[in-house]
Amino acid sequence: MKFIFTLFFLSLVWSSVAQQEDFVVNWSRYQNEVNSASDVQKKSTSTSNENDFGLYYNESSKSFEFSKNWQNNSRLSNVEITNIQLEPAPQQIINKINVEQLTEDYNLSYAEMKAREVSYSSVSISPVVIKNGVVQLVKSFSVTYNRSSAAERNFTVNGMQTITNSVFSTGNWYKFYVENTGVHRVTRNFLSSLGMDVSSINPNNLKIVGHGGDMLPLRNSENQYFDPPEVSIKVIGGEDSSFDNGDYILFYGKAVDDEWNEESDTNLNLYADRSYYYISANGLGGNRVADYVEPSGTITETITTFDDYQYYEVDEYNIINIGRRWFGDRFDVQNERSYRFNFPDLVQSEPVQIQVYGASVSEISTSMSFAIGGAELGTLNFGTISDSNYGSGQSANFSYSANSDEIEIDVIYSNNGNPSSLGYLDYINVTAKRELNAGSDQFSFRNYEVASLFGLGEYVLSNSSQVSEVWDVTDPTQITSVSNLDNSNSFSFNVNLGEVREYIAVVNSDFYTPRRASSPLVSNQNLKGNVFNFNGNQEDVDYLIITSDLLFQQANRLAQYRSNRDDLNIKVVLLEDIYEEFSSGKQDISAIRNFVKYVYDNAINASSRLKYVCLFGDASIDYKDRISGNNNIVPTYESTASFSTGSSAFASDDFYGMMDPQEGNLNSVTGLLDIAVGRILADTPSMARNAVDKIIAYESRESFGPWRNNFVLISDDADESGSGGYGLQVELDQIGDEISANKPFVNVKKIHSDAYQQVSSAGGFRYPDVNEAITEAVEVGASVINYFGHGGENGLSSERIVTVDDILSWQNTDKYNLFVTVTCEFTRFDNPALLSPGEYSLRKEDAGSVAMVTTTRSIFVSTGTAFNHLLAPYLFNYNNEDDSIAESVRKAKNAEGTGNIRVVFYFGDPSMKLQLPEPQIRLISINEAPFTQTSDTLSALEYVKLGGEVQDQNGNLLSNYNGELSTSIFDKRIDRNTLNNDGNGVFEFTTLGEIIFRGKASVSNGQFEFDFVVPRDIAVPVGNGRVSFYAERNSILEDQQGYTNEILIGGINENAPEDNLGPEIQLYMNDESFVSGGITNESPFLLAKLSDENGINTASGIGHDLVAILDGDETNPFVVNDYYETELDDYTRGNVNYRLRDLEEGLHTLTFRAWDVYNNSSTAEIQFRVASDDDLKINRVLNYPNPFHNYTEFWFNHNRPFEPLEVQVQVFTVSGKIVWTQNQTITTDGFLAREITWDGKDDFGQAIGKGVYVYKLTVKSTLTNKKVEKFEKLVIL
Repeated sequence: MKFIFTLFFLSLVWSSVAQQEDFVVNWSRYQNEVNSASDVQKKSTSTSNENDFGLYYNESSKSFEFSKNWQNNSRLSNVEITNIQLEPAPQQIINKINVEQLTEDYNLSYAEMKAREVSYSSVSISPVVIKNGVVQLVKSFSVTYNRSSAAERNFTVNGMQTITNSVFSTGNWYKFYVENTGVHRVTRNFLSSLGMDVSSINPNNLKIVGHGGDMLPLRNSENQYFDPPEVSIKVIGGEDSSFDNGDYILFYGKAVDDEWNEESDTNLNLYADRSYYYISANGLGGNRVADYVEPSGTITETITTFDDYQYYEVDEYNIINIGRRWFGDRFDVQNERSYRFNFPDLVQSEPVQIQVYGASVSEISTSMSFAIGGAELGTLNFGTISDSNYGSGQSANFSYSANSDEIEIDVIYSNNGNPSSLGYLDYINVTAKRELNAGSDQFSFRNYEVASLFGLGEYVLSNSSQVSEVWDVTDPTQITSVSNLDNSNSFSFNVNLGEVREYIAVVNSDFYTPRRASSPLVSNQNLKGNVFNFNGNQEDVDYLIITSDLLFQQANRLAQYRSNRDDLNIKVVLLEDIYEEFSSGKQDISAIRNFVKYVYDNAINASSRLKYVCLFGDASIDYKDRISGNNNIVPTYESTASFSTGSSAFASDDFYGMMDPQEGNLNSVTGLLDIAVGRILADTPSMARNAVDKIIAYESRESFGPWRNNFVLISDDADESGSGGYGLQVELDQIGDEISANKPFVNVKKIHSDAYQQVSSAGGFRYPDVNEAITEAVEVGASVINYFGHGGENGLSSERIVTVDDILSWQNTDKYNLFVTVTCEFTRFDNPALLSPGEYSLRKEDAGSVAMVTTTRSIFVSTGTAFNHLLAPYLFNYNNEDDSIAESVRKAKNAEGTGNIRVVFYFGDPSMKLQLPEPQIRLISINEAPFTQTSDTLSALEYVKLGGEVQDQNGNLLSNYNGELSTSIFDKRIDRNTLNNDGNGVFEFTTLGEIIFRGKASVSNGQFEFDFVVPRDIAVPVGNGRVSFYAERNSILEDQQGYTNEILIGGINENAPEDNLGPEIQLYMNDESFVSGGITNESPFLLAKLSDENGINTASGIGHDLVAILDGDETNPFVVNDYYETELDDYTRGNVNYRLRDLEEGLHTLTFRAWDVYNNSSTAEIQFRVASDDDLKINRVLNYPNPFHNYTEFWFNHNRPFEPLEVQVQVFTVSGKIVWTQNQTITTDGFLAREITWDGKDDFGQAIGKGVYVYKLTVKSTLTNKKVEKFEKLVIL
């Protein structure tokens, strides 16, 4: 089935009014920084002046391109480039480009694209040209064009509206593969080995289908077959309508690795090692090789030669585990190798064409030379590695006049005296002219020169007596044959000149033999026919989940959950089925994309086209499992650039979301996303289950809480001037303020690294307080955490403000965040040799992130800045469009529009929305008087009562709303500044004020009220504070938000009643059953229960924090203000629940100090013994009551909560006789066990005598099999 796309326009009437778009290109970043982007400003009377980042550097081709798209509903015509301003190129730019490729041409191109229902126009130019021998840069230019007077243009799809069935939907199909390209013979015995019932075969119905061994095209418009095409076959025998022993089938099969692929710059199939075909004898008659109809006329060209092509290419090494370019032979100690090629009947008068590609990894310049028989062909000169480039690749074309059929190419790598340098060979391609001299072997031939000739040509084959026929196999589905009927030794046939066609000389004594697949019988399937079927109805698909059989169960679980919750039409599709139907059983990324495109294009209604695609599984740069521990589940698109971690060496799932005809080859920057794409990073069923668990938990009641109102921004420090250092914090701060302005209910917490004290360590400069602040922010909870700055595979920023160890320590169960990290390589997920920090955050069980918007390679600072600004309005729903996170990313990427943006990924469920609470909660009264801007001021030590309502978006009371309200009241905003740690300037910014009250209240019939005493520690000047509300509704999965910034806070109540008593404090470890001195694990929870008649102070006055001090170390207290919350409807009582981390084994003493709002303090102490999590420990073994008569419980502390423990209690007489034994498996939520009880009777149910007895308690871990035991005494009365 061939898919043809046609562009229709609603009007053919064109306006004569010329339009103009003006562009300014800023080259400054490229002039000062390797592989950095510049700012591009678009100035137009019709649009606002906003940063445009359309300048793109292609590392692979060593060239620049400027590309810009803008929303435009009109068709372009008469497009011209004008007003060009040039400047001489500096040496920094010249060093980055291949000057030999430069011309005077600006190569203006334009296109019209559509991203779902939004139309765009795009222009592209080459911004580097050569004029009068001088390399020049385009500084600015204009594009003028005429446009249609129609209001809009529309893209429709021709030939895609009829949903077809796969050939595999019916009949019996049998799978086999070919190892060579050429004519294969399929015998009766071979069909029998496949499992076919050969006795019932009707030869007329035999048919073979298959795509062949080539990779499918990347560009959408070049894909012709969306189902295995039926190839032409020839049945020998079978005229009697039976397929007998002497009968056989001939067909032309294409193997993998048999053809040069321009898109991927390789001879090899990157994804597959076998080329599969399928045979069936069901249905109607099959496609047969047809007789060739020779054209007649006067011969204008006699063709007695053909162009033969041979290559050497092996894929064994990926130099830095990036990109889809792999290398074969490595040159190290062995720095010389030879490669032999044989071209029988070589036309020595025609030069041999040789194409080579090699690479080097070296700190100094090296080279690779090529020679034949001592005659040098040429040399590849390699550059040096750098911080951003880890290898250097070069290609060359040589011409050689050979005097022998044997050609031996010698390759020598010169390391220039550096023994650590390494050279790599990618390929040697050799094209040679040969005489059309046949023989006893089948052979393929073509002649490239005929493409430029006109008229009638005659191919003449000599020595052709064994050639039975020649097949034209240019199109394997329409093969024609010309027979050598008289076995002539000089066989000829006529052709029309003007195009290159592929032929094969068929020799009856030389057929290839196909190979049996491991499981030949193919189960019937019909993705195309069934994908729109939902319970017998034809409906559009909203959401595709693509996964492997390994992860299918969890993918299906996600689909069922999302379908039930969001009423989406979802299909979970196995990769194996996609490959079978769309690429004939071979792995191929274009097969996946073609399936997605099939679903998208065949939508029943254009308005309900496919919206989401989830790639449910991990991916790897290694498509063929050459790397140990490889985890290529659902493959991703890899760039051909493979020497740097820069943006040109991207991996991208955008490939699966671009549906327009011209899109697909991502080496071009032109392309817009039509579908929101997300990926679940999992390569085992347990990882998949964890990912789905977190998604479901994220949207469940367990994850409700006021943390959903929080947004945390984290900026890198200003360790350099300019936009890549000082400017990062400025840009991110602006985004935070923009979010506050547009979504004022969001509480924006700012962590600017340079606002904290920098310290020097053995590993370099560090910000330990920033690490602690980030961890605290993660655990307190935030809907979004956004980091902007430098980063890599070791963490965030060069000061390591987030490391893998930090991530592994996070404990934010049911407070899973969206982590946005527009930085370099933080989530380089496709490197199977290393787990990135982003992957740790996503994979962490019961903690970390539920989704990420992150980068897999380096990203230009300017692009990161633009993307952050573009993402925020969509993510936080400024325009109330209710987009999913992935849809927000899609829109932001389309708006940014450069190839550099391909490094940005969304990891997570693409249909999942940011779980922001709905509006609205309003403050109605203060001290039972209506709340207005002139209402009472909240003064220090004043008792206040606030009242409010939960309302709908129109301000109407929701009188049926019952639930629980959480309130945070902030003091006035605080002016802060950075500390200028690196000497690049001070940045001033504002943050939220200190929290003066955090409490809970009941909501009844939509109304609530709560009271509290304002802490003494508020800032005295009167100003606007902030109230942040969050409510969750009983019985209904619904939560609301509200705020006011109009409440006045300041001053002091001079008539406050006296209070000189500090708070009451009760301390526990892990749970309230803990007894001081008991055992804990290495990271126990501190539970502090506080009470005071006037409430607890959390306003962070100097020295008045809630603090925990471990082992007397007052210089490093744990400040736990943010972990305190009052009990429901009672501001006088509350709890602190704070996790300590990585404590040393042994006895510890913790002192807790709390202050009430009057600044009276109290302290309390608790002791606990930390036992290693590796060892099973028990202590405080006792029975209670003791002495006892007929009931007692056996208690003990242990360090294995939530783990099943096998416990045995044996009671002995003092002489050692066993009187009672109890075995029981217990699991405790905390560290105290008290499940085993005894009634004082022996094993036979008889009461035993009064007296003293000894008992042995034995505890065994079911996970480690470690066992401990203790002896104690008991007394029976």
